[in-house]
Amino acid sequence: MIHVPTDKIKEALVDQGLIDADTFNAAVQEALRMNQDVGDVLVAKRYITYDFLYNFLASYYGVERALLNIRGIDQQVLLSIDEKFAQERKVIAFAKDDEGTVSVAMEDPTDLPTIEFLEKKLSTRIVPFLASPQDLSLGFSLYSHELTEDFKQIIEKRISLSLQQKFDKEEDAAKQIPIVEIVDNLISHATYLNASDIHIEAMQDDVMVRFRIDGILHEVITMPKQVHAAIVARIKLLSALKVDEHQKPQDGRFRFSFGQGVVDVRVSVIPTLYGEKVVMRLLASSQRPLSLNELGLSEAMEQVVQDNIKKTYGIVLVTGPTGSGKTTTLYSILNILNRPEVNIVTIEDPIEYNIKYINQTQINPLAGITFASGLRSILRQDPNIIMVGEIRDEETAEISVQAALTGHIVLSSIHTNDAPSTVARLLDMHVQPFLIAAVLNMAIAQRLVRKICIDCIESYSITPEEHAALAQQLAELKLPESLIPKTLYRGKGCKACNGIGYRGRMGIFEIFEVTDEARKIIASPDFSLAKLIELNKRRNTQTMFEDGLQKVALGLTTLEEVLRVVRE
Repeated sequence: MIHVPTDKIKEALVDQGLIDADTFNAAVQEALRMNQDVGDVLVAKRYITYDFLYNFLASYYGVERALLNIRGIDQQVLLSIDEKFAQERKVIAFAKDDEGTVSVAMEDPTDLPTIEFLEKKLSTRIVPFLASPQDLSLGFSLYSHELTEDFKQIIEKRISLSLQQKFDKEEDAAKQIPIVEIVDNLISHATYLNASDIHIEAMQDDVMVRFRIDGILHEVITMPKQVHAAIVARIKLLSALKVDEHQKPQDGRFRFSFGQGVVDVRVSVIPTLYGEKVVMRLLASSQRPLSLNELGLSEAMEQVVQDNIKKTYGIVLVTGPTGSGKTTTLYSILNILNRPEVNIVTIEDPIEYNIKYINQTQINPLAGITFASGLRSILRQDPNIIMVGEIRDEETAEISVQAALTGHIVLSSIHTNDAPSTVARLLDMHVQPFLIAAVLNMAIAQRLVRKICIDCIESYSITPEEHAALAQQLAELKLPESLIPKTLYRGKGCKACNGIGYRGRMGIFEIFEVTDEARKIIASPDFSLAKLIELNKRRNTQTMFEDGLQKVALGLTTLEEVLRVVRE
C-alpha cells in the first residue's frame, strides 16, 4: 500500500471523530509489531472501511481512484504493458483518450521513475490513478485470461521438443529443458489463476491436468502419456523424493519463484492404475492472515469470537471438512491474540502462514514430531496460547484438554458437520464429558462458498425450481419459508472471471458458544446431541444455512453455492 505519513491519517480520523488519539496510537503500535500497514489494522478493527482509506489516500496525493470494476479495462491498452513489468511495478494500463494519453492504475501513483519509464516506452503522457488490491487483481486476472491460449501453445511446443529426445533414465529426462519448462509453466500459470491445487492424473492413453480454482476442479490441458514419467520425475526431484520409487505414496515440498512472488508447493505422489498421480498444493508464502470481517463473519458472530478468545483458558475449535478454510480462520484468531505479553506456540502440518512473533513448529513423523509429541514439548516452552493444527486422535485430544485445564488457551481444528457436533466428536475420542464441559469455550463450523464476480453480477427473480429446492432445505432444518429471498444474484461470466461468474471465496459460519446451560447438558449422564442443537435454536443462534442465505440476499454469493456446500 502507498505510504502516507501516520500523523496525517491520525489527523484526518481524529478530526472526523472516527477514532480517538489513544486508540489510533494503539493501532500504530500493533501495526509496527505485526509488520503491517496501519491502514490494514484500522480496517481489520472496523474503525474505517477500505473505501474510506483509499478515498483518503487519493485525496491526499491529489489523484483519482482507479475503480476498474466501474471504469472497465481496455484489453488492447492493458497489453501495451508487459505483464512481468506490470506485476513487478503493480501497474495496470486501462484506458487511452483521443489524444493518446494513457490512464494507468498504480499501487503507488507517486512512483515517478515508473511513470517516466512508461511515458518513454509508450511515447505518450501517463495519467496515474490510485489502484486498490482489487483493481490490480482484476487487471492481472485479465492478463491470465489472455495468456491461457499462449500457455497451451507453450506447453504443446515443449511436449513436442521433449518427445524428440530419448533418455535411458527418468532422472536424466527430468532434467531436460522442455520438461523443466513444462513443470515451471504449469505452476506459474496455476499461480496466476489463483489455483490452490494442481492435479496431474495418468489416464489410460494420456495425462490430464486440472487446477482447483475457488474450490472447483477445472480441466486445463491434456498431454501425451509419453511425457508423464518425466514430469513426475521432475516434480520428485524438486521435492527431494525418490525418483525410482513408484509403488509407495510419497510426500514432499519445495519453493517456487515466479516474477516477484514466491509460492510454497506441497507435493503428494501416489500410485494409481495407469501410473502415479501428483497433487501439488500451492501456498503463497507472502499471504497475510485475514481479519474476521474479511473471512465473512457477521458483526454479531465476530463479537462472540472476540468475547471467547479473551478468556484466560479453554479450547476454541474450528470445524468443517477438508478444504473449508479452518486453518485460515485459526490464523486470523492467532493474529488477533498476537501481543508482546503472550507466548504463542503452534504445531502445524504444514505451516501455511509465517506470522511474526509466533513460534511455529512443523510436524515431522520421521523425526518423531507428531501433533501429540509436539504438543507435549510445547507445554514445556511456557506458552500462553497453543495452536494445534488438528485434533485427530485420542492422545492429542487428551493433551489438549489437559493443557486447557492448566490455564492455556488452545486453538485447534476438528472434523464434524456442524458446530454442536464437536462435542459428540470429542466424546468419540473418549474425552470425559465433565472435561469437555469444563474446557470447551466455543466451536465454529464453516464452509467456503464462491463469491459472485463483481464485474458481471446481475439480479433476477427466484425461479419456481429454486424456490422448491430452498423450501425443501428449510423444511429439513425446520426453518420458516419467510427466509427465502425474492431477488437472487449471479455472475453472467466475463473475462475477469474466465467466464465462470465467480471470483474468490468467502466463508459461511455457525457458532456454538458453550454457556453454563450448555455445560450442564454436556456433563449430564443423559447427554444427547439433539439437546445441544435445540439449545442453539432457542438462543436464536444463526445456522450455517441462514448465514449463507443472508449472503445470498446481499448479492455476495449464489443460492446454488450455498445449497452445494451445505448439502455436502
